[in-house]
Amino acid sequence: QVQLVESGGGLVQAGGSLRVSCAASQSTFTIYGMGWFRQVPGKEREFLAAISPSGGNTNYKDSVKGRFTISRDNAKKMVYLQMNSLKPEDTAVYYCAADVLGSSWYRGPGGKYDYWGQGTQVTVSS
Repeated sequence: QVQLVESGGGLVQAGGSLRVSCAASQSTFTIYGMGWFRQVPGKEREFLAAISPSGGNTNYKDSVKGRFTISRDNAKKMVYLQMNSLKPEDTAVYYCAADVLGSSWYRGPGGKYDYWGQGTQVTVSS
């Protein structure tokens, strides 16, 4: 069982930046593809970004390209989502997810993820 714990959410003004983090419990983290998603109440969960097991490849939702950056530190078993130029419409619960086969990162929103964190709230005020 893989445990994922997100942190770093909070309240930020429009135009500001925030970095959310995700800590994994398993040493096999290094072979997992990782993704970031978000969800607003009443709406479907939305793919944001994904990263390959080595960290050498990334994939982004078009609308966040250039504003959001996904990265990982395999030694620390961490994955990050740096968010810049935040907008009120970025307000959501942000989730990280793990793909144990390591191959979903390139499928973008069509990727299959096996484990999910509990989420961290990001609120962007106007």
